[in-house]
Amino acid sequence: MKNKKAAMEMSVGTIVTIVLLMSVLVLGLVLTKNIFGSAQGAIKMTDDQLTKEINKIYGEETELGIYPTSRILEIKQEETDEVGVVVKNLNEEVESSTFEYTISVMENQCPIEDSKALNYIKLGQTGVKTIKVGDSSVFRVRFAIPSNAPFCMIRYNVDVTADGAFYASDDFDLEITAK
Repeated sequence: MKNKKAAMEMSVGTIVTIVLLMSVLVLGLVLTKNIFGSAQGAIKMTDDQLTKEINKIYGEETELGIYPTSRILEIKQEETDEVGVVVKNLNEEVESSTFEYTISVMENQCPIEDSKALNYIKLGQTGVKTIKVGDSSVFRVRFAIPSNAPFCMIRYNVDVTADGAFYASDDFDLEITAK
């Protein structure tokens, strides 16, 4: 009789241990997914969050900042993502300036023409905003990669003018990966 009772207690203890271990495993997987899921581009950030993040990384006295900070936007085929371009008005000569940015292909390692590489930009290839001195503004550039896009890298250049005169320039890379 004692053996049956001991066997029953051991079975219950084993089941409880397995349930607890599975719970910890599931929580660990959820935590890992959340950590790596937060490393996406600018698509899920608000403009204010994006501005604060870029200002924190690049400092307050940078004319032009690009997010993600790695300057590499990795997008799978059939997916979309965004790059954040923050322009800060450091012109102290006038109260506000009109800023215009344009994105162009700087270097293309893909077996496609530059015009097709520009077609991956669905929104935000150009933009215009008036920014007061000391303020900054976010421009979002949305990319949509088709299913037949080749796996390759494209370097895009961002040119910014203030009231028609050159203001700043920077670049970022788009890496297209398998879905």
